[in-house]
Amino acid sequence: MIRSAAFLAVSLLLGSAATAAAPNDLRTVSEQSGFKRTGRYDEVIDLCARFAAAYPDAVACEEFGRTPEGRPMLALVVSKSGARTAQAAHEQGIPVSLFQGGIHAGEIDGKDAGFLLLRELLQGKAGKGLLEKQVLVFVPVFNIDGHERFGAWNRPNQRGPEQMGWRTTAQNYNLNRDYLKADAPEMRAMLGLISRWDPLVYVDLHVTDGAKFEHDVAIQVEPLYSGDEELKKLGRQLRDETMARLAKQGSLPVGFYPSFVVGDDPASGFADAVAPPRFSTGYLPLRNRFAMLVETHSWKPYPQRVRITRNTILDVMQLVAERGRDWRVEQRTADERAATLGGTRVALDYAASEQARTVEFRGYAYTRTPSEISGQLMTRYDEKKPQIWKVPLRDDVRPSVQVDAPKAGYIVPAAWAQQVAARLDVHGVSYRRIERALPQLPVQTFRAASATFASRPVEGHSRATLQGEWKDETRDLAAGALFVPLAQARSRIAVALLEPQAPDSLAAWGEFNGAFEQKEYMEDYVAEDVAREQLKRDPRLAEEFQKKLASDAEFAKDPAARLQFFARRHASWDERFNLYPVVRTERAPE
Repeated sequence: MIRSAAFLAVSLLLGSAATAAAPNDLRTVSEQSGFKRTGRYDEVIDLCARFAAAYPDAVACEEFGRTPEGRPMLALVVSKSGARTAQAAHEQGIPVSLFQGGIHAGEIDGKDAGFLLLRELLQGKAGKGLLEKQVLVFVPVFNIDGHERFGAWNRPNQRGPEQMGWRTTAQNYNLNRDYLKADAPEMRAMLGLISRWDPLVYVDLHVTDGAKFEHDVAIQVEPLYSGDEELKKLGRQLRDETMARLAKQGSLPVGFYPSFVVGDDPASGFADAVAPPRFSTGYLPLRNRFAMLVETHSWKPYPQRVRITRNTILDVMQLVAERGRDWRVEQRTADERAATLGGTRVALDYAASEQARTVEFRGYAYTRTPSEISGQLMTRYDEKKPQIWKVPLRDDVRPSVQVDAPKAGYIVPAAWAQQVAARLDVHGVSYRRIERALPQLPVQTFRAASATFASRPVEGHSRATLQGEWKDETRDLAAGALFVPLAQARSRIAVALLEPQAPDSLAAWGEFNGAFEQKEYMEDYVAEDVAREQLKRDPRLAEEFQKKLASDAEFAKDPAARLQFFARRHASWDERFNLYPVVRTERAPE
C-alpha cells in the first residue's frame, strides 16, 4: 500500500494493471532496454505501487517526504518477517537495513539494481529466506528533483546510461554534504526515515569519478577508524566480508576510495580517510550504526555496474540475515557506552599519517605528457593494456583533532536556543530547557583568538575556522537556555554539532558568524585620545605597549592593530566579541 492519500491517486491512475500486476510485469526501463537507459521518476512511483499490489504481504510503499518541487519521496519497505512497521521490527528484534540510491542522481546504479534484486527476492530467484530474517528499506532515488533534471551529458566521465539525472537538488544542495547540517528538506525527511526505522546498516549507493583502472567497485565502511571502539571491529568485518563475497562473484573490489593523492598522477598512490559527518559514512557512526559507501567505477559499462551494485546489496542482506541480531545487540551496547562519553577524549576529525605501504593496484598502462589544450601534464590510459601499479597506500588513519568532552554537557544560552534546538531535534538529540536564570554559573567558555571566514560560499554557507581554547569562567545565563547532556546515546552528534572546532559543527558552517563580528567601535580620533589617557594612568600598559612595538614588526606598522591594543583594554570594549555562544559544563544545571 502507499501510505499517503495523495499517492493513492497514483495507484488509481495506473488502473487495474497496477492493482493486478503480475510479478513478471515488474521489469524496469533499464532491464527492458538492455541496461542502455534508466527510467524517469514516474517509473519509481509506478513500480512502488506495482510491487506493493503484487506482494501485499511483503511490500509497502511509503511516502516519507516531499521535495521542494513537490515530488513524493518514496521508500519500499520489504519483509516477510511479519514486521510491517518500524515499531514491530524494533519490538521483535528484526534487523533493518536501509539501501539508498540516487543521492547524486546521475549516479543511478542503485535504483535499477535495487528494483532488479527486489523482484528476484520476491520471486524466489535470489536470496531465498533472506526476507524472512530482516526488513529491507529501499529508497530508489534520494535526490528526486535532481533526478528529473535529465540529460545525456550530466555525467561526462561515466559510461551509461544514455541519459541520467543531475548531481545536486533543485536548490543546488549536494545532499552528500548535508547529513549533519541538514539544510535540505530532502535530508530532513531522510533523517526522519532513519530515526523511525533505525537501520543497523545504511548503504549509500554511488558511482566514482576519477581515473581509469581495472578495479570495479570500492567498499568503505564506518565505524572502522572512527566512532565506538567495539563497533570498529565489526565494521571491519562488514567491509572485508562484503569485499570477499564480491570477489567470489567476479568483482575486483578495493576497501578505500580510489582517488589519487595528487589529482592526476597514479604514482602518487592513495590515502584512506574518514569522511566528516556531512557525509553518510561520517554521520551514521555518530549514531553508533554502520554506514557503507558503495562506489562502482564510472568507466565500467552500465550493465556491469548495475550487476555489481545488485550483488553488493544481496551480499549485505546475507550478512544481515546471518549476523544482524548480534550486530543490533552490539549497537545497543554502544548506545550505552555513548552515554558515558562525557569527560573522555573524543576525536573530532581524522587523517592518514605519512606512514605508507606499497600495494599492487590493477590499473592500465599510461603516459603523462604536456597537453596542448591546458598546458599541464595530463595522464592518458590505454585500456587495452592492463598493468599492475605498485603504489603507496596511506591507511594508517588516526584522529587529527581531539577534544576533552565536558563531563556533563553543553548549555546553549537563551538567545541562541531556538536556532540550535531545531538542529538538535532533526537528529533526535535530547535536551531540556532551563526555566530559571543561572547567575554566575561556573562554566567553560571558548573565545576565538582568530576567526577566519571562507572567501566563497560552500553549500550556501560562509564557513568559519575558529582558533582558540576552552577556559574556566563564570557567566550569567538567562532563563530559557538549553542543557544538552552527554549522558545519552546521541552524545557523539551533540559533540559534532557543538564543539566549535569540529569540521561540521554549527560554528564551522557559519551558523554563529554574528558572534565574531565587531559591532561597536571608537572613531580613530577618539581612540587616539583614549590611548593617551590610558598610557598616562597605567605605566605597566605603557611598558607592555613599547615591548609589543619592539618585538612585533607587523603590529608596529599596523595603525588599526595599535589602536585596537588600547580599545581592548577600555571599558567600552564588547566583552562578548569572539565569544562562542555555547558554553560547557561539568555539572548538570538544576
